[in-house]
Amino acid sequence: MERSPADLEGLMQALCDAEVSFIVVGGIAAVLHGSPTTTHDLDIVPEQSTGNLERLMSVLRAHRTLVRDPAGRRLEPSDAALAGSGQIQLVTDLGPLDILCRLHDGRGYDELLAQTVTIDAGELHLRVLDLPALIEVKGSTGRARDRMVVPLLLALLRERERSSLE
Repeated sequence: MERSPADLEGLMQALCDAEVSFIVVGGIAAVLHGSPTTTHDLDIVPEQSTGNLERLMSVLRAHRTLVRDPAGRRLEPSDAALAGSGQIQLVTDLGPLDILCRLHDGRGYDELLAQTVTIDAGELHLRVLDLPALIEVKGSTGRARDRMVVPLLLALLRERERSSLE
């Protein structure tokens, strides 16, 4: 299936319209905090209740979602995978979506909730991992591309701290 360029805002809108509870993490979280970085996918940690996962699966079906498979097989995401504890790399007709049932350190939606902020992005009100937590997560993944953004995020945090003192 040929995919058009990513419409990650449209993907977030679809999730919000369906009332899916999720936390934005990863590159989009950095961008929403003001980082001058780019990303090609949306990373989310969804709330794991049955109703929320049903709403999430409804959005995935509506947007012709497939699992990103190196062998090129046309695999659809499963309810069991969404309810699991791993990461599911997907491609939708709106762009790539990574669903992290739990982060690499084992924390899921409930454990992360206290470390989030709501960021308004146009009409969207998004729950996003807060800047200190995002810095900690990016710095601990072990991936070079995540570690590269940490200095930018630290600079944003220092600037916000300075601004709050004025």
